[in-house]
Amino acid sequence: MTEIYIEISKLTDKFREMAYRYTKDKTVVNEAVQEIMLYFLQMNPDTLKDIYIKDGIVGVTKYGAVALRRALTSPRSNFYYKYQKYYDNITEFNPVYLLNKEDNAEPILYNIPEPETSNHTLEKLEEIDKFLDTLSWYDRELFKLYYYEGNTLDKLATKTRISRNSLFSTIDKVRELLKKELNDE
Repeated sequence: MTEIYIEISKLTDKFREMAYRYTKDKTVVNEAVQEIMLYFLQMNPDTLKDIYIKDGIVGVTKYGAVALRRALTSPRSNFYYKYQKYYDNITEFNPVYLLNKEDNAEPILYNIPEPETSNHTLEKLEEIDKFLDTLSWYDRELFKLYYYEGNTLDKLATKTRISRNSLFSTIDKVRELLKKELNDE
């Protein structure tokens, strides 16, 4: 198997050339080729050995070419989910591509939007806390245990030894009161 992996590692430049058919972004090409190399390392060794024995390094190259094309063109590929999906879905800015002296496109990201500085979320949380302070300690504490600590009803029932149905009705009642209170303002 080691000799097969050595032969595959010699195909790196060939895979880079193939990747440039689908994109001119050097970073994407390098990441896609690395992903293909990782793909070969993780695939079933018997399958890889069968391909190598049957068709030699040409068969492995063809197999890699198909996997590389899928990685760079399919939105369902692992490569897309690991690398491209994030950059494809950024809505607030567009990457600017500047050409260097060799006319290779290099992405330069600038003007990335700052996180929203609005305290709207904090204000809402403070309103919720103020409203919870007006409730009975029982209702307030159950609501906090459920939402603030992320307990499930079953886990909360086990901790507090209160029936699941009772917990649900109390938490639901507080939730409805909160909706009415926050929507009236």
